[in-house]
Amino acid sequence: MSVATHHFITISLLAGLLCCTLTNAAAEDDFSTLSKRLQSEKAKFAQRQQALLADRYDLADRPSATARMSRGKPQQDGVRVRLPKGMSWQILAGLSPQQIKDKRSWPGGFLPLPHPHHEAGGMVFPKFLIEEVSKQTERDLTRFDLDFDLPDHFLPEFPAAIYLTTRPDLGDVSQGKAVTLANFNELFRDILNPKQLEGLRLLLTPFPQQQFNATDDRRSLKASQGVACFDCHANGHSVGATHTVGDIRPNEHRHRIDTPTLRGLNIQRLFGSQRAMKTVEDFTEFEQRGAYFDGIPADATRKGTNILERGSQVHFMAEFQALLDLPPAPKLDIFGKLDPDKASASELRGEAIFFGKGRCAACHMPPYYTDNSMHDLKVERFFKEVTVNGRTASADGPIKTFPLRGIKDSPPYLHDGRLLTLADTVEFFNLVLQLKLREQEKKDLADFMRAL
Repeated sequence: MSVATHHFITISLLAGLLCCTLTNAAAEDDFSTLSKRLQSEKAKFAQRQQALLADRYDLADRPSATARMSRGKPQQDGVRVRLPKGMSWQILAGLSPQQIKDKRSWPGGFLPLPHPHHEAGGMVFPKFLIEEVSKQTERDLTRFDLDFDLPDHFLPEFPAAIYLTTRPDLGDVSQGKAVTLANFNELFRDILNPKQLEGLRLLLTPFPQQQFNATDDRRSLKASQGVACFDCHANGHSVGATHTVGDIRPNEHRHRIDTPTLRGLNIQRLFGSQRAMKTVEDFTEFEQRGAYFDGIPADATRKGTNILERGSQVHFMAEFQALLDLPPAPKLDIFGKLDPDKASASELRGEAIFFGKGRCAACHMPPYYTDNSMHDLKVERFFKEVTVNGRTASADGPIKTFPLRGIKDSPPYLHDGRLLTLADTVEFFNLVLQLKLREQEKKDLADFMRAL
């Protein structure tokens, strides 16, 4: 090595060290600049998303006079997806997929739903959850760069009821409270054994996450302890919190994920809408190692990933999750079918459609109304690829068949929450499966699903 070369390498190394030092120093000072810039852009992206929602949906609060969730919150009535000008559901159902595609008549509300700020992504919580967590635990799950987008009346009731497979005699054991680290021991110490109680404690414990942590590229104004499993899955159910999946790239093809309920995990054999993991232990560990950090191992290390011990902690968490039961369905018999002496005429007609003309039972089989498999609906048959608000609508691929038991408690619907009501869901599948259901048949089918 020549002297000149040696000097060049030495100078380059010094320059690199100086650059790193300056970068680190800048990073320490940069959080204020970052947060101010993102806060200044917040209104622009919020307006963009709200304009899209208003264009796709009727967002009015029109609760059902009779249909209720398990703890009494009214379900929303009616089809909320807006049709293209001059189109009706009857006309649309009479067209072939290719005709709908050529005419660009596929309703915007049936396209994939973008994240509230799709380019930014990450966990976003509805305001009522943020306020309750702050009240009980003094943690702040507010993001300074964006807010949750869907109105509360389209979300699950909060706090949700909790039913246990081990104590069905107790009914709802939540006592009407949102379970947190502040009250879980008082609520469950006489119901769970010590191992199950420890599993619940871990599910309520906040761990660092991509947007909520102590690094200077976080999205919370104050350094955060992180996010708990039961922030998204409050009371073992769902608050409708959203995220973007960590295992799809590029970003515009990533799915928005509507948080599914954890109820009924004991009867499920696939975990994750597309990941098809085989045990709840696999999924619990995956969430900690991957999903919390956007599928980026380097970020996980830097932001403070918490590696859980598989043989005890992960197992304890999984054991408690497996105790979360589906809500009571008093109109169903032991085979998961309607009891004719308890069901209405509309519900019985809807059941006949579900198992017949509607072809729903091809994937959603009783008693839990799932086949524990995955199916590709090939919805891309109906539209030309388009990018809206940072999300490219293209092929979704195979999606897990989620159980329909208790479906009335879990709006919005489909894996990304694009369907706001059960009536929307019926219209969607009427087109996708080309069923040509009559109006009364659609109503009866929705009534049957509310009884599940």
